Parts: sequence; C-alpha cells; structure tokens
Amino acid sequence: MKTLTKEAIALLHKLIATQSFSGEEKETAKLIEQWFVEHQIPFERQDNNIYAFNRHFDSNKPTLLLNSHHDTVKPNSAYTKDPFNPHIEDGKLFGLGSNDAGGPLVSLIALFTHFYNHPSPNYNLIIAATAEEEDSGPKGLNSLLPTLPKIDVAIVGEPTEMQLAIAEKGLVVFDGKINGTASHAAHINDDNPILKLPSVLEWLDSFQFEKTSDVLGPVKLTVTQLSAGKQHNVVPARVDLVIDVRVNDCYTNQEIVALLQKEAPLDLVPRSVHLNSSSIPIDHPLVQAGISLGRSTYGSPTLSDQAKLSCPSLKLGPGDSTRSHTANEFIYLSEIEEGIDLYIQLLEKIL
Repeated sequence: MKTLTKEAIALLHKLIATQSFSGEEKETAKLIEQWFVEHQIPFERQDNNIYAFNRHFDSNKPTLLLNSHHDTVKPNSAYTKDPFNPHIEDGKLFGLGSNDAGGPLVSLIALFTHFYNHPSPNYNLIIAATAEEEDSGPKGLNSLLPTLPKIDVAIVGEPTEMQLAIAEKGLVVFDGKINGTASHAAHINDDNPILKLPSVLEWLDSFQFEKTSDVLGPVKLTVTQLSAGKQHNVVPARVDLVIDVRVNDCYTNQEIVALLQKEAPLDLVPRSVHLNSSSIPIDHPLVQAGISLGRSTYGSPTLSDQAKLSCPSLKLGPGDSTRSHTANEFIYLSEIEEGIDLYIQLLEKIL
C-alpha cells in the first residue's frame, strides 16, 4: 500500500507539471497510459480518455465505474506560485489540478490497480480517466460511455473530503434578453431596455422555486453576466444576461426551462438541458459501506461528470471542493494517503 500510494503521488506530480487544459489533454493521457504499462494492465484509449477493465471481468456481474478527469481549468491571474511547478510546502502539494481533480484521479487509479487482479469480485471494475470535464466538452466521458459495457453504479472522483456526496445539483445556463428600442441618446426613448433592468433583476433575485430537496436544498438561480450597448450615444436594442440555475432533484431540467420561460419577465433560451441532477439511494450498498466507515452524506452544489451518467453515482474523493479553481491550488499529501486507504476499505466491503 505504501508503495502504491507513493507511486500515485509521483504520478500526480507529473500530471501537475504537464499542461492539460480542457481539450488539450494529450500529454497527460500519455502519463496515465505509462502507469498502466508499468503495472502491466491492458488499457484502451479513445481520444484523450484512458480506460481499463479488471482482469477477471465477467459480463454476468454488475459493473462499477471509477471515473475522474485529468483536464484542468486555466490558472487565474491571482496565482503567486507557478501553477505547473508541483512542490510541497508544509505537507501541501501545490499546483494546478492538484485538488481538482488530480488527487481524486490518482487515488482512484491506485484503487483500481490494487483490485485489478481480484480473483472473483462481486462487481466488475472499470477505471476511466477522462478528458474535457471542466468545459463539458464533446470528447469527454459522455463520448466514452457508448463504448463501455452497461454501468450499474459509479464512483466519480472529485474533492469531497472523502465524505459521501449522494446527490449533485444539475445545471441549466440561460441566455436572457431584455428587449427595447434602439435610438439616438439625444432623443426621448420610453423603451430603453437598460431602464427595465432593475425590475428584471429584482424579479430574478426574489423568485422562489416551490420544491425544496431534502438532500440538495432549493434550486439556486444566479445572474452571472450582463452586457448592453456599444456606443455612448446609442440606446441599445437589448440587454443581454447570462443566468446560472443549479437544479435540485425535485425538477428535471426541462421543467425548469418551461417554468422560467413562462414566468420570467425576459426572453430566456437554455444553452442545453442535458446536465441533470444525479443521486444514489442512501440504502445502496456502496453508500452503506461508506457510512459504516464513519463517512457522512450530503448533497453537492457543484457539477461534475455525474451529470453524464444515467446510473446511480456517488461523488467521493480526497481534497476540498472550496480549493477548486482557486489561486495556488493545493492538496494535502495526507488527504491522498487517507483517500486511497478509505477507497480500498470501501470496496473491500462490497467486492
């Protein structure tokens, strides 16, 4: 176990040092391939997605998918450390993608490697190190799923402090328009869309969705972008808004779209409706195994590749979600060590 954990941390160092923005994961895919070569595990590659099956895969048994991603967001301007220089300070491993989701990824790879030769597991295992998670790109997990056998349950590796995220909010992003009449600024205009903005923002801020989830809480609506006008002397024809809606498990995304398009005092067009909320029953053996290990359950407000899965899925991994996408991102080495150990204890209870 110590050797496997040491190797996983060494892999994470290499991943951090290798740029892998969404859609640009070719080189980190090679590093993951190298892991499987060194551990004599056959693997497959589709685009920049690397996946492998346990040695004694049996199509008559249910299949557990272990999934995390090796792409990253771009480093923000507040970084004071080199985001591509993995280094350790006070037990913290710094670097872009260390926490989201490098730590969970290498921990799941170590977990899969540990159980790869299990002679007769109750579940088949598939490990999938996937691309384009951060931008929900077309060549990530969603493109790989049709290639894989039927998945019965999944563990999605994201930083959850190794607590059990048994549900995750979905997402609908809307492009909104407040329409008006364009004119010269010198003339009277009773249909200036900018002057309609305060009442629209007040409506959006005060609107309450009726159904609240026991696990995920209320649906959350947030205005995230505004734009209007290009010249000081021209009243624009419209104000453009972007609205981020985090959907609980009481609604489908289609229901959210229908409700807001009917009620909201502006034109709304959804960018997509495929990022639905996801969950796993609390009585599922995987969740019960985690609870027996002292893990707590909660609902996650952040989106992951769980949204691409149609099976029950559990979000679980070392690291802290609040560090994701922040400057000088880091993960504690102790979190990875504990994460691998807890992952193994978890699967020992169901395999």
